[in-house]
Amino acid sequence: MNGANRSFHDDDEDDQGEVFLDDSDIIHEVTVDEEDLPDADDDDTDDSLHIFTGHTSELYTVACSPADPLLVATGGGDDRGFLWKIGLGDWASELKGHKESVSSLTFSSDGQLLASGGFDGIVQIWDASSGNLKCALEGPDEGIEWVRWHPKGHLVLAGSEDKTVWMWNADKVAYLNSFTGHEASVTCGDFTPDGKTICTGSDDASLRIWNPKSGENIHVVKGHPYHTDGLTCLALSSDSNLAITGSKDNSVHIVNITTGRVVSSLVSHSDSVECVGLAPSFPWAATGGLDQKLIIWDLQHSLPRASCEHKDGVTCLAWLGASRYVVTGCVDGKVRLWDSLSGDCIRIFSGHADAIQSLSISANQDYLVSGSSDGTARVFEIAEFK
Repeated sequence: MNGANRSFHDDDEDDQGEVFLDDSDIIHEVTVDEEDLPDADDDDTDDSLHIFTGHTSELYTVACSPADPLLVATGGGDDRGFLWKIGLGDWASELKGHKESVSSLTFSSDGQLLASGGFDGIVQIWDASSGNLKCALEGPDEGIEWVRWHPKGHLVLAGSEDKTVWMWNADKVAYLNSFTGHEASVTCGDFTPDGKTICTGSDDASLRIWNPKSGENIHVVKGHPYHTDGLTCLALSSDSNLAITGSKDNSVHIVNITTGRVVSSLVSHSDSVECVGLAPSFPWAATGGLDQKLIIWDLQHSLPRASCEHKDGVTCLAWLGASRYVVTGCVDGKVRLWDSLSGDCIRIFSGHADAIQSLSISANQDYLVSGSSDGTARVFEIAEFK
């Protein structure tokens, strides 16, 4: 008989009938705390092909170079940033100088420079190839919430907790302009893709549209029918005509940048909307929220195409280039890859032990990099989905 198919109850001659135990048969009693028991859902699988462990605290931000497919920058709560390369576990250039957490990182569009923003209110500019500090840009009185580069040059923009937005010329190490008017922390913002306009969102529940050269506030979008609570995220259409914003009030709104009018309101989330992204090749948007949902929206009809359920809140998302795939980072430590056409989850990447805080895609779209509250950045291979 094949041992693999053999039942453990086939040996009738060994059957002694039913056996009963009483208290006198107990040798030693062990008290087990329920919190010490393993979770049935625990997954020790690690799908990452590279782990960066240089940080000593949670990671807030990761950024992949648009020029070098192996170059990655990370920043976190240990007041440190690093430049490192995928596949080279012991190679890292430390980005020193910030006195508080590194909250935001972004490469210039040509990949030559890296900007790091810290809760110390400083923006530092680095040479991406050497890792050397080029300059430190000062102005804001409080922490930097985000940094962005002009799409066609080395102008850098930063929003601050002190209600202001600042712009500098990184090549000349020169202050260019500041934008004031928000009544609370400036939580999100960017240049439009054509570089002609700036859009900023705030915890004061407003979106402001600015002229970068003059500093003029062209439009203020606030009050009915717009958000009723602070903005958390923003994305701008490739034609520079539309801004799509998410808020703590659970809603998503689309604004015409030229007129400053709300053109559509999308309400399907039941908790704070944490991230938003526009599909490069389809008239769709993706939004993620703390209600454990990723929603794919048909922008032409202002209707949801699909609602993709998670086991915990969705914190960040990224479209995979011009493909139909979108990835999400979740509070449960998982990275999920979704087919936006069908709404199906086609891959779950495991490895992190805590919430995902940031996602970035490599320049050649072969790799996905995630930063987590567990203090690590992990690299997952996604080349098959290009």
